[in-house]
Amino acid sequence: MATITRNDLALKLRDQFGFTAAQSGKLIDTIFDEICEALINGEEVKFAGFGTFKILDKSARIGRNPKTGETAIVSARRVTSFRPCNEFRKRVSKQ
Repeated sequence: MATITRNDLALKLRDQFGFTAAQSGKLIDTIFDEICEALINGEEVKFAGFGTFKILDKSARIGRNPKTGETAIVSARRVTSFRPCNEFRKRVSKQ
C-alpha cells in the first residue's frame, strides 16, 4: 500500500498548475498551517465532498491494559476527529 506524502501533493500541484517546487511546497504548508490554526482555535474545518475535522476534548477515565488486565488512569486530552461526508464514503466504498 502506498502512502501519499506532503511532497507528493506539492509535486502534483507543480505538475498540474505549473508552480515551482518552492511555490507548491509553500502552498501546501500554508494550507496545513491554516487547518491546524483553525482546529487549535476550536473551529471545525469542513471540506465539501470530503468531510469535517474537529477537536474533541476527552475526559480522564479509567482504562485497562489489555495485556495484563491492570487498570490505569487515562489522562484528559484533546484529540482530532475526522468525519467523512456521504459522498466521500460512497466513493471509497466503490473501490
